[in-house]
Parts: sequence; C-alpha cells; structure tokens
Amino acid sequence: MDGRQKWQDLAPGKRRAIIVAGVLQLLLQLAALHDLSRRTPLEVNGPKKAWVAASFINFAGPIAYFVRGRKK
Repeated sequence: MDGRQKWQDLAPGKRRAIIVAGVLQLLLQLAALHDLSRRTPLEVNGPKKAWVAASFINFAGPIAYFVRGRKK
C-alpha cells in the first residue's frame, strides 16, 4: 500500500476542511482575476498576464496579487 488515504477513509472533519480550503482557494482566485480584469495595465505592478498566471498558484498567487500586484 502506498500510504495514501481514499476520500471515503477520511474523517468527516478532514473532508470538510479540504472542501472549505478548496472553496476558499477558488474564491480568492476568482476575486483576483475579477480585479485584474477591471484594472488598466497602469494600475498593476508588472504585467497583467504574469499576475493571471500567478493567480493559479494555490493561495500564494492571489494573496501576492492583492498584497503586491495592485498599485495604490
């Protein structure tokens, strides 16, 4: 056996945590992509295409965009 658990073998609390984390990741990414689509290139630090690509990096990409990607 390779040591990995199947979805059915996980405790209900772990299943909920995975679902919540997935939904949170999706919402963060959608928020970052929506914000990027409404900004002009002059309102973004760096190329918009790079920030779109970075938004696909779990949690870190969208958070980095909101912290560093937007100009004040």
